[in-house]
Amino acid sequence: MFITFEGIEGSGKSTQCKLLKEYLESRGHNVSLTREPGWGTMGKLIRHIILEEKELDIHPLTELYLFCADRVQHVKDFITPRLENGEVVICDRYFDSTIVYQGYGRQLDLYTVKKLAEASTLDLVPDVTFLLNLPVREGLRRLDLRDETTNRMDEEPMEFHELIRQGYISEATLNTNRIKIINASHEADDVQKQIRSLMDSIL
Repeated sequence: MFITFEGIEGSGKSTQCKLLKEYLESRGHNVSLTREPGWGTMGKLIRHIILEEKELDIHPLTELYLFCADRVQHVKDFITPRLENGEVVICDRYFDSTIVYQGYGRQLDLYTVKKLAEASTLDLVPDVTFLLNLPVREGLRRLDLRDETTNRMDEEPMEFHELIRQGYISEATLNTNRIKIINASHEADDVQKQIRSLMDSIL
């Protein structure tokens, strides 16, 4: 089974990924946890270029191609082999992020973005995607409370993050069978209860 998590910055994806991994392992599943961008040598280089090199003036189309290049190798070399081995794979961001951030956020042609994002999956679509939904101001407030260095996406203006949130909602309405909207405004344990309840019904 392939599970992905999506959401605006500060929505708690990384925390919820780890909690779900622990839960599924407690039920006897072999689980691998990964993220995009950033798996493997190429992924780490791409992540550094896109997110951490804040002085680079990266064209939105360049950004789109880099995210997609990362995904192709990620799917080919990491995700698919583990799925074929019978593992559950949980991924922090996947192709929905590309559609939303580069299509809705950067406002590139949405048709082109979707075609490239879908092609980069090598036809691997998640069995379920959990969309952690909360107001942008709350997400950014949570970012401010973290003792971590922010990246280029974190530092985009409020208007950009609003476009991202609305993009996610739009995509969720188009993919109701796969994308499950989770109210992420609650404490982490309560959010995880929502996820586990849906996961139990799926399993």
